[in-house]
Amino acid sequence: MTSSVVTCLAWVPRGVAKAVPDKVQVDKEELQRLIKETSKSLKELEEEEKEEGDVEDVEMEGGAAGGEDDLAEFDLDNYDDDPAGSLIGNLASLTVYASNEDDPYITVKDDEELEEEEREAFTIKPTDNLVIVGRAEEDCSILEVYIYSEEEKVQYVHHDLILPAFPLALEWMNFDPGEDKPGNLVAVGSVTPGIDIWDLDVVDSLEPVVTLGSHKKKPSKKKKKASAAPRVGHTEAVLDLSWNRLVRNILASASADHTVALWDLSQGKPVTTLSQHKDKVQTLEWHPFEAQSLLSGGFDKHAVLYDCRSPGDTHKSWVLNGEVERVMWNHFSPFHFLASTDNGFVYNMDIRTDKPVFTLSAHPQSVTGLSLSSAVPGCLVTTSSDKTLKVWDIQDNKPALMLQKEMKMGGLTCARSCPDSPFLFAMGGEKDSLRVWNVMDSGNTSVQTRFEGRPRPELPTQTPSEVTTADQPEM
Repeated sequence: MTSSVVTCLAWVPRGVAKAVPDKVQVDKEELQRLIKETSKSLKELEEEEKEEGDVEDVEMEGGAAGGEDDLAEFDLDNYDDDPAGSLIGNLASLTVYASNEDDPYITVKDDEELEEEEREAFTIKPTDNLVIVGRAEEDCSILEVYIYSEEEKVQYVHHDLILPAFPLALEWMNFDPGEDKPGNLVAVGSVTPGIDIWDLDVVDSLEPVVTLGSHKKKPSKKKKKASAAPRVGHTEAVLDLSWNRLVRNILASASADHTVALWDLSQGKPVTTLSQHKDKVQTLEWHPFEAQSLLSGGFDKHAVLYDCRSPGDTHKSWVLNGEVERVMWNHFSPFHFLASTDNGFVYNMDIRTDKPVFTLSAHPQSVTGLSLSSAVPGCLVTTSSDKTLKVWDIQDNKPALMLQKEMKMGGLTCARSCPDSPFLFAMGGEKDSLRVWNVMDSGNTSVQTRFEGRPRPELPTQTPSEVTTADQPEM
């Protein structure tokens, strides 16, 4: 049985994070408030569970009796009667050293040396990347922030925090609703309808900066009251997230409630809900150069393109032959996007036409990861629940398999390319945590020859902005 699985991940660009993150200091009053809120949430969760079915009582009488017998062997009633000498021993036989360095039995380093090493490990260098990982353990869910140094090829967990629910999607963004300057935050989608936004420059956080929507699922008909406040946001799990890098206060979310929501982060509420899908919306992504264009894919086997200036009237859809797992824009060819399905296919689509440019049978099982190199055209990496990673060359719309590798991580769940390094990819799986892998370290000479000298075009750039109330998408 799998005890730990990486369900989602995201990169943080170099030079964004604080060199020395802040540490949370919680006073007594704040701690009491958090305890009360957590207790209230747990009580509400228990009530929801009782509604779904009767809770069976666990009989404890037999266990209590057995416990006394188990302790009898320790003779705790006479514990204080043991002679002191048997505990302390002969002090005269002990050898005392002037310092720990002279004692051959002490291998622990002095406090000053340890503090220096910890301080160095805690400091984030300008050349470091952060990789954010959503991990689900058997008894808890965790958000881990890794440091990855490409120069030293070293990775380690810088800090982590406990998540309130099983994570399904992560999206890095630099829009901080409470600040005028760019921040370093991550939005987390989970099995609950709420979206938590955490500050990555703060260590030991006990709660998110803000929660979009509510973590409570849609109330049952029995519990629903006429006086209840109108619900904001999704009613089911959030399966994917995409931040608009050109209109920085807009975040898109895909949900199991069959909708896509566009959130205004400055207001903390959705400004538009898109309902073109007829089943769960699994994946979505904003166009890298056109702020109004949003792409989504769902369990209804449809990929949908929206013009968010009038999304209800202006959208186009394509029918694929399987449930859509991932969609992504080709940032080297703005009219094209890629989509992968649960039956192992990858489609290259031109938004100006109705039929695929090519259809690729990439894996025998679901294609869970779909990622293009950030700087080298045509270099595509796919990962699958079949436990393998594949490197493709799709230049000139003629896909060729360059490399297949079993990562020994169980079924692979996600993959993303590094924004700062052309051949660096991160992936997660059912075991062995996070893996950061460089295509050029594969030892495959054909891969190196094919991609290393390929021209790297300059990508178009636009100045990011923020949507005002007058410019918001139509409802």
